[in-house]
Amino acid sequence: MESLLEQQRRYHEERERIMDALVQERLMTRSQHKETINSEHRQKVMLERYDQCTNYLREIYEDKDGERKKEVQALSGPNEFAEFYSRLKGIKDFHRRHPGEISVPMSIEFEEMKKMRENPNDDQTMVAFSDEEGYGKYLDLHACYDKYINIKGIDRVDYITFIQRFDKFADIPKDKKNADYKSYLSTLTDYLYSFITRTKPLLDLDGELAEVLADLDGRFERGECPGWGREQHGAMAHTGAHLDLSAFSTSEELASLGLDRLKSGLMALGLKCGGTLQERADRLFMTKGKDVSELPAHLFAKSKPGAAKGGKADNAKQKETAGSEAQIVRMAELIGDVRSDTIENVERKQARTEGERQESDGEMSEDEEEEENDDDIPYNPKNLPLGWDGKPIPYWLYKLHGLNISYSCEICGNQTYKGPKAFQRHFAEWRHAH
Repeated sequence: MESLLEQQRRYHEERERIMDALVQERLMTRSQHKETINSEHRQKVMLERYDQCTNYLREIYEDKDGERKKEVQALSGPNEFAEFYSRLKGIKDFHRRHPGEISVPMSIEFEEMKKMRENPNDDQTMVAFSDEEGYGKYLDLHACYDKYINIKGIDRVDYITFIQRFDKFADIPKDKKNADYKSYLSTLTDYLYSFITRTKPLLDLDGELAEVLADLDGRFERGECPGWGREQHGAMAHTGAHLDLSAFSTSEELASLGLDRLKSGLMALGLKCGGTLQERADRLFMTKGKDVSELPAHLFAKSKPGAAKGGKADNAKQKETAGSEAQIVRMAELIGDVRSDTIENVERKQARTEGERQESDGEMSEDEEEEENDDDIPYNPKNLPLGWDGKPIPYWLYKLHGLNISYSCEICGNQTYKGPKAFQRHFAEWRHAH
């Protein structure tokens, strides 16, 4: 077992080697997109390893159990030579009990990292991407698109329009943001988070999203969030009523809706619904831009004592949905270039014919097909001629053309020809004529 001082020395050496490798990695110029992503993932691994070594060193230097202090005293005391020979004996005993134990120096590991850095392999894959994503070049939002167009009441759009407007949440009516909409937001958030962590591993995405949520608290209460204005998440919105008070500037305009419509709006809020037309209009207009909890108590009907509590619960749910939307908007800003490239890629694919798509797919896997063709030797025990597809022709066709019969010509130097057609054809060739 290593002593604490040896562990301390090893962690310091590892930190220095990691720092040197990290500097060399950053100084390397990357010409390809795949190499850039792989390089950033290697840097992330080294940074995490550096932090881990730092934490181990901190624990050793804190010396909460006092073992390091005892070890230093043992080495610097009056019996330092006895301690030295005791440790040497322990090392010899260990190697005597484990004669085949091989110690790999730390320098070997970092030499391998250097070779990988200077000679990148095209087949090296540090992180998984789908075929549509092209190793982080494009977005693959098909699953999110399917969920979006299946939300009840949402206008259907094509895939390109969805990519262009998936973060325009203010255009979606608030009454359409139901359970299916929240499930769609969850799927979209998970995908964008996964894509950014795979393409930008050095970005502190958790910190970016935490700042968005911290900024959301005040903006939501002030009604500054897109699609969640004060007039849109007031008392009427909390209870799910479909009467939009933002379209009315005075209670007289609201009175034009009639007694029955005003009564249904007041009942949905748990407010008193009696009185004349103007009294109902005045009472309902007081709720414009206000939370249920802000309304005077004398406006509520006696049978609805818990209306304010329900309004607060709905307000919390709406704030949670607004937080998810704000996070998606922030992540969409981080991948603006990839989003534009995705739109161009989809438009280019849609403009191609079926033959061009197949040809493009063939070019993408050209190297793999060449390797497969090199290793794929057709089974041909009877040594039959190969057809146009590179496979042996059927045996019945082989006999039909008489290819199983050999003809030799003495004039041509005993040249052998397979089948009567080849033998007849050779009389017109230069070999037989001369």
